[in-house]
Amino acid sequence: MDKNKVNIAYTKFVEMRIPKTKFFPSLIWAFLVGGLICTVGQGIFDGLLAIFPELSKDNTQAYTLVILIFLASFLTGLGIYDKIGAFAGAGSIIPITGFSNSIASPALDFKNEGLIFGLCVKMFSIAGPVIVTGIASSIIVGIIYYIVGLF
Repeated sequence: MDKNKVNIAYTKFVEMRIPKTKFFPSLIWAFLVGGLICTVGQGIFDGLLAIFPELSKDNTQAYTLVILIFLASFLTGLGIYDKIGAFAGAGSIIPITGFSNSIASPALDFKNEGLIFGLCVKMFSIAGPVIVTGIASSIIVGIIYYIVGLF
């Protein structure tokens, strides 16, 4: 048999079996769910300012992020955030709640392997490259600002 014909036949077979995604509805749901997450965050921010008017906006923003991260991790532990992610796609991944989910989910999946080799090692398997990239780029930007500030 010709290897090229086999590859072409296999490619056609796979393309017929791949489920077709509905692009436009997925886009709408991602937008709505992502917007809802951001609206909840704004509600938490406004609620904190209403309850604690003496807080600075910077502190209120930090508390809002902590609350959103906690809620996303909690919902991940209950298995709810994964269902939201399956439904909303990128709408649940883009906000900071998605980052929280990317840390909590592997930690839950590998907790049976023990504290060190399961939880601690696997917790950053998805989020680790994002953290390293963020730290490295912030160092580069800091060096550039320092050099520009000298002139």
